[in-house]
Amino acid sequence: MVKKKKDAHYLKNTDLLAEIVACKKTGVLSNKAANMFILLANKTIKKMRYSNPDDRDDCYQTGIMQMLLNWHHFDETKSTNSFSYFTEIFKRGIAKGYGELFYHKGDKERTTRTISLSSGNDGESLFNL
Repeated sequence: MVKKKKDAHYLKNTDLLAEIVACKKTGVLSNKAANMFILLANKTIKKMRYSNPDDRDDCYQTGIMQMLLNWHHFDETKSTNSFSYFTEIFKRGIAKGYGELFYHKGDKERTTRTISLSSGNDGESLFNL
């Protein structure tokens, strides 16, 4: 039995580039390209640390959404490095999601924190301090 040599890269730039170019011709993002985005996102999100798993999931979803909304902006005539382009789109999406979670309007020093108590006297109230 001959063992196949495992590829060192989980996602090849050439494969991603070819799929994005094909999708741009049709004007519709293919399932294969979307799965490549998810694979890229799953590897990238592992490098980030979050104190709450729900925050991680929210940021992850915002990053995926940014890739899905902006995939057609990739210009293969300017660069053939689609992998770094979409990694950066995802990372900026994560930052956007994190900012949406923790930024309070008017708080330029970002010193305001929200503490939520999930129950009141009757058990159905929500208080923000």
